[in-house]
Amino acid sequence: MKLRYILQLSFLVVLSLARADKPNVVVFLSDDQGWGDLSLHGNTNLRTPNIDSLGTDGATFDYFYVCPVCSPTRAEFLTGRYHQRGGVYSTSAGGERLDLDERTIAEVFGDAGYATGAFGKWHNGMQYPYHPVGRGFDEFYGFCSGHWGDYFSPPLEHNGRRVGGKGFVVDDFTEQAMAFMERHKSEPFFVYLPYNTPHSPWQAPDNVWEKFANATPEMTYRDPKREDIEKTRCALAMVENIDWNVGRVLEKLTDLGVADNTIVLYFNDNGPNSPRWNGGMKGRKGAVDEGGVRSPLVVRWPAKISAGTRISQISGAIDLLPTLADCAGIEIGGGKNMDGITLKSLLLGKKDEWPERYIFSAWKNRSSVRSQRYRLDQHGALFDMENDLGQTQNVAGTQPEVKQKLAAALQRWNSEMSAETSAKDDRSFPVGFKAFPVTQLPARDGVPHGAIKRSNKFPNCSFFTNWVNQTDSITWDIEVENEGEYEAEVYYACAADDIGATIELRFKGHALQKKITVAHDPPLRGHENDRVKRVESYVKDFAKLDLGIIKLSKGRGLLTLGALQKPGNTVMEVRGIWLTLKNP
Repeated sequence: MKLRYILQLSFLVVLSLARADKPNVVVFLSDDQGWGDLSLHGNTNLRTPNIDSLGTDGATFDYFYVCPVCSPTRAEFLTGRYHQRGGVYSTSAGGERLDLDERTIAEVFGDAGYATGAFGKWHNGMQYPYHPVGRGFDEFYGFCSGHWGDYFSPPLEHNGRRVGGKGFVVDDFTEQAMAFMERHKSEPFFVYLPYNTPHSPWQAPDNVWEKFANATPEMTYRDPKREDIEKTRCALAMVENIDWNVGRVLEKLTDLGVADNTIVLYFNDNGPNSPRWNGGMKGRKGAVDEGGVRSPLVVRWPAKISAGTRISQISGAIDLLPTLADCAGIEIGGGKNMDGITLKSLLLGKKDEWPERYIFSAWKNRSSVRSQRYRLDQHGALFDMENDLGQTQNVAGTQPEVKQKLAAALQRWNSEMSAETSAKDDRSFPVGFKAFPVTQLPARDGVPHGAIKRSNKFPNCSFFTNWVNQTDSITWDIEVENEGEYEAEVYYACAADDIGATIELRFKGHALQKKITVAHDPPLRGHENDRVKRVESYVKDFAKLDLGIIKLSKGRGLLTLGALQKPGNTVMEVRGIWLTLKNP
């Protein structure tokens, strides 16, 4: 008995020592927040003490760069490689998907024994194996689209299962992440918190909105006439909400007794989504100028990083995977070369010789390059960023050798990235994996035919409407992995005067029909929570209609939703199709 106790105690000691060797990792990624949206960077319009503390208690990067828009930055964080290499070229309709042969940071840490969880906005592919659970995450709670239509108790998913959100989404994501940490406190964990704010729609909880509702920002955009103060107010409110949630996570780490050996990292995915104070930099979201791609990066690791560390060397999202893996003592593997480099020595205050390097930025046929001192912009103008953060004086005439060198590097990089993306995207949407039997096919990924149109020009949270002709249809280009029987559901809306239409779902010679007998005509919603009028689609509470069982043959083809009868003015409105493989 005594020997058994000694052996058990020895095992626990060994387990504890092994656990102590592996730091936990928590990564916060905000959406459409600018570099200037932090009090750490001198913005007096708001207070972000918890995010700021990550820098004061750890390291602050002065020149850290991401992409001009959302999904490319996420891809670069996940892979340590420029987003073009992973097939990411858009933010919707399939172009946001990360190629399946790319190895992700979750796979790297998962293979090293970490519990891995993601909570929030994914934006690198919805259908498995593009889904987070197919990319190395043990658990996912949130949404996979590029933006969401309502931030208060919206429909979300948990590992492919539809669930209802609870309260404001960022608060909800944080609760789920903290519960994951609690469940895995006895093993190393990797937690990814890609928040979806301050991306529009412009919604914020009452407790933070009340502070900003009538506030007059002291610090404004470089051209104040272009600033929409209402948007600024809501963005600041959303950022303060993020900060409160960061504080909750830091407190949770302390309560779990793991704060000292946990790496906590915070950055954002692109420049600000509206003209507001951003340190006087030129450019915002979508731009390849400094203000469109410069992001905060603060990193805390009390066991290793000295408080107040400042890092002036340029770096980027491509560096985060090699850096975090190096800090955790993990071999990346996978056989593909990283574009990023490890920043571990900078974090630990080592004064090693640092190589000259360039950070490249590109979006929609625009590109620029940043060296430690200069930026060559999309028009070939050269700016001394040490003395001209606003990019007002082209110094190409006085620095011809610098321009020539940067122009040559940018040309080489553009040629290399063009070769990576020269082939037309011919990827279909995968369906029917035994490891993940549920497949979502939202309107975003479908193609309307005839008079059918989207509810909004921005596809991510849109639905199909105006189905006024019996000959109209919607198609999805799918590839079925496993032949078999699938439960089919459509999420629909239909006015009482229009019930009675018979719809048909067909694929490769197999079809099923269903008559719409129950009206479901909910109002548009989302506006009741908006603080500023939105540009994205409003949403509806769509109802589920069980279509029945359809046989899907293995292989690629068009899944078509059509109408056989249309007694009313329209057939129905469609949010999407769900397919579930039976007996996987």
